[in-house]
Amino acid sequence: MHETGIPFNDPSGDRLRQWLGVTREQFYDPKLFALVPMGFCFPGTGSGGDAPPRPECALKWRNKLLDKLPNVQMTLVLGQYAQEWHLRRDRQASLTETVRAWRDYEARGILPLPHPSPRNVRWFAANPWFDAEVVPVLRKRVRKLLAA
Repeated sequence: MHETGIPFNDPSGDRLRQWLGVTREQFYDPKLFALVPMGFCFPGTGSGGDAPPRPECALKWRNKLLDKLPNVQMTLVLGQYAQEWHLRRDRQASLTETVRAWRDYEARGILPLPHPSPRNVRWFAANPWFDAEVVPVLRKRVRKLLAA
């Protein structure tokens, strides 16, 4: 991303597109997908990966941008920081519990997911239910939305 300016142009994006069951062309088609980061700047790295998004960035522009996307049919909430922003007090005690409770957010058109980063390999290995239970439902919903 930092070299090309293309979000998810890395192994995280490969995994995310695999979860969605879409091609690169579909994923980067702005008529089909809106890729909205939590921050428009790289916050640097911390001890466990990327540092948290800078809070003043989202407060300044995020709602204004989301308001300009009136036809959003489904919002994928990728990772802990996005869950904190979108779900606020409605999220569970941990990322894993929030993702496990994905059905609770369906009515709002939200699907909380772990971040598809290769740094989360341990999480994926420890939570095989995600690939078995959530990914097939996600793919089915995406197919239905793309067909509409």
